[in-house]
Amino acid sequence: MKRFGLLCGSCLIAAGALLSASRVSAAGPTWSPAAKTGLGTAYADYSANRDASTVWFSLADGVVTETMFGMIHEIQLKDLLFAVKGAGFDESELTATTSKTEYLDTDAQGRPRSLAYKLTNTAKNGRYEIEKQIFTDPASNSLFLRVIFRAKGGAITPTLLAHPGLNGLIGGEALDAANGVLHAEKNGTHLIIKSAQAPARTATGENELRAELAPVSGEATYDFVVSFGHSRAEAEAAADGTLKRGHDAVLASYDSGWEGYLSKLSALDSLAPESEDGGKLLSVSAMVLKASEDKQHPGALIASLSTPWGETVSATKPATGYRAVWPRDFYQCAMALLALGDTETPVAAMNYLKTVQVGAGTPDNQGATGWYLQKSHVDGTPEWIGVQLDQTAMPIMLAWKLSQAGLLDKAALTALYGSQLKAAATFLAKGGDVAMKFNQAKIVPPKTQQERWEEQPGFSPSTTAAVVAGLTVAADIADQAGDKDGAKRYRVSADKISASIEKTMATIKPVLAQRGQAAKHFLRIAPDGRPDAGDPLLARNGKQARPEESYLDAGFLELVRYGVRAPNDPVILASIGQVDDRTLPDDLRIRYDFHFQGSVQAYPGWRRYSDDGYGEDAVTGANFGAETEDRLSTDVDGHQSPNQRGRVWPIFTGERGHYELAAANAKPHGASDADIQRVRDTYVKAMELFANQGMMIPEQVWDGVGANPDNRFTAGAGTDSATPLSWAHAEYIKLLRSLRDRQVWDLYAPVAGRYADAKKQSR
Repeated sequence: MKRFGLLCGSCLIAAGALLSASRVSAAGPTWSPAAKTGLGTAYADYSANRDASTVWFSLADGVVTETMFGMIHEIQLKDLLFAVKGAGFDESELTATTSKTEYLDTDAQGRPRSLAYKLTNTAKNGRYEIEKQIFTDPASNSLFLRVIFRAKGGAITPTLLAHPGLNGLIGGEALDAANGVLHAEKNGTHLIIKSAQAPARTATGENELRAELAPVSGEATYDFVVSFGHSRAEAEAAADGTLKRGHDAVLASYDSGWEGYLSKLSALDSLAPESEDGGKLLSVSAMVLKASEDKQHPGALIASLSTPWGETVSATKPATGYRAVWPRDFYQCAMALLALGDTETPVAAMNYLKTVQVGAGTPDNQGATGWYLQKSHVDGTPEWIGVQLDQTAMPIMLAWKLSQAGLLDKAALTALYGSQLKAAATFLAKGGDVAMKFNQAKIVPPKTQQERWEEQPGFSPSTTAAVVAGLTVAADIADQAGDKDGAKRYRVSADKISASIEKTMATIKPVLAQRGQAAKHFLRIAPDGRPDAGDPLLARNGKQARPEESYLDAGFLELVRYGVRAPNDPVILASIGQVDDRTLPDDLRIRYDFHFQGSVQAYPGWRRYSDDGYGEDAVTGANFGAETEDRLSTDVDGHQSPNQRGRVWPIFTGERGHYELAAANAKPHGASDADIQRVRDTYVKAMELFANQGMMIPEQVWDGVGANPDNRFTAGAGTDSATPLSWAHAEYIKLLRSLRDRQVWDLYAPVAGRYADAKKQSR
């Protein structure tokens, strides 16, 4: 979601795009668009055989896109779609139809109960319609597609086109098509496509499998399966088993699994009334988060089942995109699942985190231990190795919350403290000398090597909020574990850091020099903890360096969320005024308001920070051009344009909704019913409106600034960045839980009692 390796999260993306002349295609094969309208996999119960089905799929533009088998990041199929030929036309459904995404299994209120989909693609020329029903087989490594072709005014001839990308790369597959069966193999991984109704003819092309079907004059139904295995016999057996069970039985089993999961979520029904859509997006969000867990590694929650701007990302070298573990995004998802009443996944997630904690046995580590890897494969393989102090604090925070929820008893919490949390808290308190591959750095908290957008070193309000919260609850855990010396050490460190926050991170300098002195407010980050010195930030995302006072962001709201500062703190209030300033020029402005059809209300959204370049080119409309290496660097990569512009992120609307609830609670008589309804009507509703037709919440939505070739973007709708973003769905769930409880879900009582409340009482 932001991602730049050690530089800027999504360091995987090349400039351009696939389907529009305004976006120049990368050389060679690429992946599929990241703007997914659906994703799915069979629900895997921890008590069952977790290897029964390790297939995931995604949907975009009315077709099946990246399909994974094995671990959740192991792409095996780029896409599967149909070409349609008729009298006077020969076209692809991808560009020649309009698509509608619906859910096959919904309750009486229209709330989805399963990640099974119905896609309806209607030809723009009016000559045909294609309906697809898509889900996986819980009992087999198979994707199931029922496809119904409807000819309207003359016969049509459909042809299935499948583009393998076995083992996460396109190219080098051995392809064959015989006896009505399509087959691809590479390095021991096999893909089989079979149909219950034999195609008229099959063939192979360059990186393509084809099956031409019989001409359709009225309506014809085909059942296809895409199956995987580590031998051809294994893949064929999977396909045959799924076809034998048949559409109705496989769908019923798939639906039953997801319905059963939703029934386990004890808070789901009580959260639905806090929504503005009757709980539809809530149900989808719950399933999206659970579907974003790897099945071979229980508790491994990824950031998104997509690769941002995937249609211009080279598919000739390995890339996980967002199908990987970041402890920060991971924390958001685990906390959302806890908010739903999931009693299993958050505990599995906590136990999993040891997999990505740096220890003496971590490959290539010769330095400090206790911190958590920046980004990892779900099996724990390190991918990016920057030190982000919030990602070390959040596992401690999650453990404390689990203990408060009764999911970790004292014995389990004490064991966790000894095996994982003490090392993390000690690193937060003392820092250390990091020595892993090219990352050789001395970390002295609260100065972080990277803040939450993975781009800048320095003193960050959002990172520091987590550090103070993590140390404070670590002290509470240490007390319970009998480590009184550790508890004292962590509290002393937290006190010292908290006392330094305004001095090291808040400035009186205005964003624009000509505006004169400003009220003291928080910076995005102060590189050296001298917020009035004008120190420059590092050049990132094609942008040139500006002085620190030029950058606003709303990360300071995390200080309120966790309880480090009160919502009516004067520096917090002044900072809100700064980030809400709509008179700033577009390069520095971060707040934008959106109007949606059918509503007269304006709904707020925020960019990550001033002059953010993590987005499409504002002059040409080209996709984001990313760094090409994972390294610490001050260089601006030649693939990046200074015209790139990061757009509005729906997660910030959720973060602001949490702040508004906290501010209402700080009033003399607390939050009123009207206050609660205002948060629902503004912030909950906005997040629901930002979601697309398949109820997937994007990483970024179009802010209306700059080039929009082919009018492919609509204000308030997703761009070509990652969709769905797990963090966004988690933020939505947590906001509903906070409204139900009338208390911020991520508030930590020991933190608020020690800092926000104490500071308020001292004034």
